[in-house]
This record gives sequence, structure tokens and C-alpha cells, in this order.
Amino acid sequence: MSQSNSSNTSANDEIDLGRLIGTLFDYKWWVIGCTFAAGAIGASYAILTNPTYQADALLQVEEKAKGIPGLGDLGEMFAQESSAVTEIEIIRSRMVVGTVVDQLRLDIQVQPKRFPIIGDWMARRYSGDEPKPANVFTSYAWGGEALEVSELRLPRALIGEGLTLVAGEATANSSGNSQTRFTLEFDGQVLVNGVTGETIEQTTPFGQITIRVAEIQARPGTEFSVQQQHRLRVINDLQQEVRVSERGRQSGILSATLAGENPQQIQQILHAITQEYLLQNIRRNAAEAEKSLEFLQEQLPEVRADLQIAEDKLNAYRLQSESVDIQLETQGLLQQIVELEKQINELAFREAELSRLYTRNHPTYKALIEQQDKLRADRDQLRSQIQNLPETQQEVLRLTRDVQVNQEIYVQLLNQVQELNIMRAGTVGNVRIIDDAMVRIEPIAPKKALILLLSLILGGMVGVGIAFVLGFVRRGIETPKELEDAGISVYASVPLSEQQLKIEDKIKQAVRRSKNHANKQKFNTLLLARDNPEDNAIEALRSLRTSLHFAMMEAKNKIVMISGPSPEVGKTFVTSNLAVVLAQAGMKVLIIDADLRRGYLHTTFSLSNDNGLSDLLAGRTDRNTAVQKTDVENLAFMARGTVPPNPSELLMHKGFAELLEWANESYDIVLVDTPPILAVTDPAIVGRYTGTNLIVARFMKNQVKEVEYTIERFEKAGIEIKGVILNGIERTARSSYGYGSYGYYSYGYESVK
Repeated sequence: MSQSNSSNTSANDEIDLGRLIGTLFDYKWWVIGCTFAAGAIGASYAILTNPTYQADALLQVEEKAKGIPGLGDLGEMFAQESSAVTEIEIIRSRMVVGTVVDQLRLDIQVQPKRFPIIGDWMARRYSGDEPKPANVFTSYAWGGEALEVSELRLPRALIGEGLTLVAGEATANSSGNSQTRFTLEFDGQVLVNGVTGETIEQTTPFGQITIRVAEIQARPGTEFSVQQQHRLRVINDLQQEVRVSERGRQSGILSATLAGENPQQIQQILHAITQEYLLQNIRRNAAEAEKSLEFLQEQLPEVRADLQIAEDKLNAYRLQSESVDIQLETQGLLQQIVELEKQINELAFREAELSRLYTRNHPTYKALIEQQDKLRADRDQLRSQIQNLPETQQEVLRLTRDVQVNQEIYVQLLNQVQELNIMRAGTVGNVRIIDDAMVRIEPIAPKKALILLLSLILGGMVGVGIAFVLGFVRRGIETPKELEDAGISVYASVPLSEQQLKIEDKIKQAVRRSKNHANKQKFNTLLLARDNPEDNAIEALRSLRTSLHFAMMEAKNKIVMISGPSPEVGKTFVTSNLAVVLAQAGMKVLIIDADLRRGYLHTTFSLSNDNGLSDLLAGRTDRNTAVQKTDVENLAFMARGTVPPNPSELLMHKGFAELLEWANESYDIVLVDTPPILAVTDPAIVGRYTGTNLIVARFMKNQVKEVEYTIERFEKAGIEIKGVILNGIERTARSSYGYGSYGYYSYGYESVK
């Protein structure tokens, strides 16, 4: 790529950036308006939305001690650890949350009916103790209302449905206490009538309804929304709303939070959740000791009975054999066997506990079995030694052993029962509440400043988007260079006249008030070249006068047709004021309004529309009557006349050609104002008789393609278009970028970059 090409590409990029900036500047009011509107909406949302508060609590999960002091292996058996993740899931479990839902009856949802949009905002601003009075919309709650439903049981068909409770008048019961009447309705049908403080059971078409309203504080006629949700749905919703996280890594500190619009309610709910979690933790830690205690208490009667039987047998044998005591050697064997039996029974109880915690393949369980086998082997060896003793000594030894073993087992069970009772009574759990549930003073939402900032940003983005879309959709001719690049000659660039713009605004207002064109004509009375000749637009037409003089030197006649691609491009303005400029230069000028459908040039000159062109062609008037004098010297005018039913046919009449021949001989220049070519074919008919043809295009209204198509339409009819008059140029950021001013409106000057 050459250096020049690189420079051109860079210049084009700069121009594109300039066009974007210019588009934003041209449609700045759209951007400002959208930003302001979005900001107003965001501010309204931030103000009217109910604030959201957050309650938080802090808990600590401690590691369990390695056993319980004073209980030895028994305490070790119940020592376990629980990770923070496990505790978090327990807090959010249905076991804990469901209990809280049942305790607080969270499935019953009561809400005063507020006025739409502003009702909640007005209720928050009310700080009175009594319900706010209301003269209008009395069914709505405006602040200070309260309803407490202590019991509500609905049939399945009404679960989840919205019921309406309407407060009634306050009355006094037989004991003198005040009660408030109420009705419970569904879809306009009264289901229950009752008073506060009483449990009401009512059979309805939907089933049995039980309700007890503890208190109503509201004006008579105030409505409340009452709803009983499915218990599981309420639990699931609350599980999602409760947030529990661990502070730090493996710190054991858990932070629980709950957000909501009612600060008292969320504090109550979170407090109940932490308390229920604490209680279940204590119950869980004491559960194992409780089960072991139940097992031992079941064994105690059996062991006591076995002890009694063994003692009875020993006493009976001694009486029978008159044996009172055993020898010293036999006494030593007895003590050894009793000790082994004691250890074997201890291991048996230990095995019963371990079987509930581990499988037989667990290392601890296997070690216990091996220890039992060894003790049993030692016991069997001692029993073989006893067999060598005399029969009497063997029997006494056996019976004495049974008594002592059962006695040791019984005492051991009693000791374990006492230990487990102490353990159960002393269980405090490994969880403690560090900070009780409290609600922050300031709401956590809505964040008004952030909402306002985001809404302004979003509004600005929308405004910028609209500006770019409008700039693309409404992209018309911005500079004469666009036409020149397409090979179209630009004879003049006429800036927008502020005075003419005011007249056009009046015309538009008149048209909006009435569709009658008379209203439109009535206001179009400004002739700028006569009333304000110093206007920049008139100066541009003087330049056009010079360019037109040279363009007509090779024309077949002195007749100039002025047309355009579409309505409201300023043909009439250009034609009338160009005629005045030509007349002021000393030329004898005739201006003909050939727009037989909607022409209103006569209002510009404040002349009559009677006996105009259509009347002349139809033979209803003569030439001398149709041509009217104006208050501008050297300028004559022919109005359109009565609107005919066949304008095109009249223009094709030979009388029109004869009229133009006469005008060409009688005047220095003849200007013919015609309707837009893309709307009707009249300009193509007129153009056959004229020597010079110009079209008027509107700045930012007509597109280059539209002008090209207009010229093509004329060329197909055999008519040559000399050039274009670009009318209504405004100083915009886009058009002025890289173009300077209006180029002083002359064709030659416009060619200057």
C-alpha cells in the first residue's frame, strides 16, 4: 500500500469518527432526553421499591473433645468431629428449617393490600400508632394496619390461593372485651364470617376451613391478602433465602444471614433457626449415650436375675454337701477365672456398642475379637486345671465362680449406667451462638446511588443507540459534495431561513388543527426576498440567478421548470423568491403555478386563486385575466386556478404549449413551479416545453439515490435536468465537519474543500 493510500484511509477513518460525534451532537436532545427519562425511572424505582433488610448471626462449631474426662474409653467412643460444610448443610436442612416453619407458622402469609406503585411508599412514610385514615380508596391499607392470624387450615383446593380478609366494625362481647368482625372471601365469594379471638370452623364448597384471627388493627373495609402456602414450598424457599458460610478456612466460625422486607420477621426467623440448630446439636451429641443407656437398662434385670439364681444354687449345694469353704489353692484359681470372666464380659458389652458403629471388618472390631479369643483361651486353660480337683471342690468352685462373675457383671453395669447418666446430663454440644440474630440498621437494597448511576448509563446508551439509528434512517444529503460525487451538478446551496422556518411551523400547526388546505395557505404569506432581502437564503438565490443566466444561454427557450423528488422540499419557496430576485435585477419575470393539485403560490403573493392556469386551459378565462400583477416590480404571476379533476390532461392540452410560447416571447424569463415528479407525472409533461429544468432537493430529507432516481425519471421522458438546488441547509455537527460553513452558497465556492 502506498503512502498516499494510507493517508486517505486514515483521513476516512477520522471523518467516520467525526460523523459519529456529529450524529450524537445533532441528536443530543434524544440522548439527553433518554438519559433524563431513564434517570427519572431509576430514581422512582429506588424511592418506591420496598427496602430490603438483612439479619445476621454468628455461630462457632468447636471440635469435639477426645473423650469425656473421667469416663475413659466410654467417652472416647462417642467423640467425633464434624466439618463446617456438614454443619452448614444441617442448618439449611428440612430438619431445622421445617421445624422453624412449623413453630412460626410461616406457611400463613398475610399482607395488607396497598395502592399500586405508591402504596408501599406512602405506608412506609406513615409513623402513627393508629391506621392512617383515608377518604378515597378506602379498601387499600395506607399505613399502620396489622393482622395476626394464629391458626389457618384450608382445604387442599385453596392451598396456595389468594384469599381476601376484609376488616369489619369493632364490637364488644359479653365480657366487655373489644372484638373486630371480619369476612374471608375468595373470588368475591364470602367463605367465613367471624370475630377476632375465636376459632371458627366453617364448611364451604371447597371443604372445611379453620381460622383464628388473634388481632386486627385496620379501618373497617380494609382488605388483607391471606394465603396458606404448601409447607414444603415454604421450606424450600426459606432454604434458598438463608445464607450460611464459613469465615476463613477451617475457622469453625459460621455466618448466617437472611434478607427480607420485614426486619422484625427476618430477625425472628433467623433467631429461631440458630436456636433450633443449637438444640438439635445437643440432642445429636446426647443421642448415642441415650441409646447405650437404654441397652444397659435392658440388660440389668437379666443380670440381676442370673446373680440371684447363682447365689441360690451355691447355698443349696453347700447345705447338701456340708461344704462351707474351699481350699486356698482352689481360691486362687477361682479369682483368676472370675477376673477372666469379668474381662470377657466387659469386651462383650464393648462389642455390642461397636457393632452399632462399625462392621466386623473394621480394625478396631477385629482387635476386640482377637482380645476376646485370647481371654477365652486363658479361661479354658484354667478350667482344665480345675478338672483335676475333687468333685466336691470342683462343684463348689464352679458355683462360687458363677456367683462372683454375675456379681462383677452386675456392679459393672450399674457403674456404666451411672456414667452414661452423667454424660447425658452434662451434654452441651459443640456449637455455640456467638452473636444472636440482629438486623442491620441500614437496608442492603435498593442501592439508590448505584441504581441511579446504572439507569443514567443505560438511558445514555439507549439515547446514543436511538441517535445512531435515526442518523442512519434519516440520512439524507448532508453536503453538496455528495451530489457532485454522484455526477450531479449543484447550482446552489440554500441555507435554512429562520423566518421561513417559523412560517413552516405555523403551517404545520394549522394542518394539525385542520386537514383543510385553506388553513395551510392562510399562513404562507412571507415572501423572504421582498420582506428580508438580507437573509442568507436570498443571497444564495442571487448566486443561483448568476448560475442560471449562464445555464440558459444554450437553452431552447427562456422557460425554467422547477420540480423536486418529493413534497415539502421547498420548491415553492425557491421558485417564488428566485422570481423576486430575478425581477429585482431588472428582468421581466412571469411565474406560473403549474401544481394544479396543491399549488399555493398565490398565498405567497397574497393574490386570488380564481381564474388561474386550470381555468385558462379549460377555457373559462382568458390570458389577460389569468396573469396577475404583483407588488414586486417586473414580476407577474399566474395562479393554479380551480383544482381540476384531470390535471395531467389539461397540461397536455395544446393551450398549455401556446401559453408557454406566448410567455417566452413576452417575458425575459418564465418560472414554472410543478409538483414532485415521484408523486405525479405532471412535471414530465411540463418539461417537454421548457428549456431549462432544475430540481430542488431538501437537506437531510432526500437521499442521493432519490435524486438520481428523480433525474432518471425525467431522462426516461426525454427531459434533461441541468442541476439540483440543495435547499434548507442547516449547520449540523455532521454536515459542518470537514465542510466549514455553507460555502457562501455559490456553486463555484461549494467546490472548494
